[in-house]
Amino acid sequence: MDKKLVVANIGMKFGMSHVEGAMSYGAEIAAICDCNEENLRFAGERYNIPEEKWVRDYKDLINDENINVVTVAIPDQQHKKVSCDFLRAGKNVLCEKPLALTREDIEEIIKAEDESDAKFMVGQICRFTPAFEKAKEIIESGTLGELYFVESEYAHDYMKLCDEWRADPKRHGVIGGGCHAVDLLRWLAGDPQEVFAYGTHKLLPMVDYDDATIAVMKFDENLMGKVFVSTGCKRDYTMRTVIYGTKGTLICDNTSPTMTLFTTDEEGVVIKEPQIIDIEVNNHNAAREFDVFADAIINDKPVVTDAREGAKTVAVCLAIVESAKTGKPVKPDYNF
Repeated sequence: MDKKLVVANIGMKFGMSHVEGAMSYGAEIAAICDCNEENLRFAGERYNIPEEKWVRDYKDLINDENINVVTVAIPDQQHKKVSCDFLRAGKNVLCEKPLALTREDIEEIIKAEDESDAKFMVGQICRFTPAFEKAKEIIESGTLGELYFVESEYAHDYMKLCDEWRADPKRHGVIGGGCHAVDLLRWLAGDPQEVFAYGTHKLLPMVDYDDATIAVMKFDENLMGKVFVSTGCKRDYTMRTVIYGTKGTLICDNTSPTMTLFTTDEEGVVIKEPQIIDIEVNNHNAAREFDVFADAIINDKPVVTDAREGAKTVAVCLAIVESAKTGKPVKPDYNF
């Protein structure tokens, strides 16, 4: 294909990082789009994008033959419609997480991806966070030995963020935000085969779903996991993550400039002084994300976080929500 990437960015409240990612790569910004004039103007002026490239309705861009990449950063409920429209028009699509909120919407996106010659990527941004990339590297190096327990959390206070689309019962906090922690553990440890969850609702009076959920996961006979999601917590945002192995333990998150690595000596005894690893803080590394997507487009490589990969993360989230409601263990349905 033409080596030049020409990008339309849909959604300027959450999508400005995608504008920055595309600009960092050197792609041409063909259009920015938002139905809200204030959001559109703010982004246009911030990035010096001329007003003739400001678009209020994404449908005006579907048949623009110059555009070959679209980023979709709009409320989760709209991911399916917009992504499918652009995929069917032959545009490569980078869609924010979660892929969608229901299996029906997910299956339609997968069908559109399968029928399109274009690439599709779900923006599972934790996979591009420097601390978590380093964690993946340490795991794969064997430094931690065999993993036996992994845990992550999504702690984010929505008290002043919970607008209408976030309060939608379909957008349970586990699916909308907790999918970050779920996807991270899937990436680091594999697919959980069974989950069991409890939930409480004490913090966000404007929503009908649990605002705190704890989920225990069984990956295999020798590997367990845990995800904690709190969308009303009274603390700074964090995704604290701990990875336990037979030879060491790693503690990290997405907002701290250091990671802590505990290792053992030849006799298997913990070395008293842990290693403190300096790390870049970049918890929304859209530049790295766009680079990976651009490489897949230009060099016709598989997209690791394609629709089916994004679907598996949502499948685990849906299983957690179901378990918390029924009080029973649930096996995620990965059959997409």
